[in-house]
Amino acid sequence: MAEPIWQNIFDGKTLKGWTQKNGKAPYRVEDGQVVGTTKVGEPNSFLCTDVIYGDFILEYDFKVHPKMNSGVQIRSNSFSEYKNGRVHGYQVEIDPSDRAWTAGIYDEARRGWLNNLEKNPKAQKAFKQNEWNHIRIEARGDSIKTWLNGAPAADLKDGMTARGFIGLQVHSTKEKESMQIRWKNIRLQDLDRPFPTAKPEKEQRKE
Repeated sequence: MAEPIWQNIFDGKTLKGWTQKNGKAPYRVEDGQVVGTTKVGEPNSFLCTDVIYGDFILEYDFKVHPKMNSGVQIRSNSFSEYKNGRVHGYQVEIDPSDRAWTAGIYDEARRGWLNNLEKNPKAQKAFKQNEWNHIRIEARGDSIKTWLNGAPAADLKDGMTARGFIGLQVHSTKEKESMQIRWKNIRLQDLDRPFPTAKPEKEQRKE
């Protein structure tokens, strides 16, 4: 059986196929990158794929301001009946602080930390401050695994949510200084739809 095809879910030029939810922190495209910038007074902002994914392998590179917290939502949803559309679900953390839990798994707007890296010093040390970092995520059934710059990071078994969108987070802030996070090379193997058509069907399914 042939391997699933890698899809570039960000085209490097526009935000086509993505929709912003919750906060209004600005996102733009620059030099083939998605650039998210903090905005005082705004709640957490999320730039979300229009396509819903279940099982997949996701890879991306990011570079983040040293004082900025961020993350990438996976298998996440936004329903009017849940906290007025609040984005919720698994988040693969981006944490440049001394705590160094980048690639740990947090449950946004639900249960909090599910798999931090306090017992994984190798993964904690894998983060590169003020440089590009690479994340790999494998979501298969109730298993979610992450790698940071090649180092195994989180290994979670959790079956609460099987499907949802992918979202790029700009965290709320009280800092007046504008801080940025950049993502590039965002690509995915859709294990549910391994050989997609040119225009994947937009889906809206509940958890």
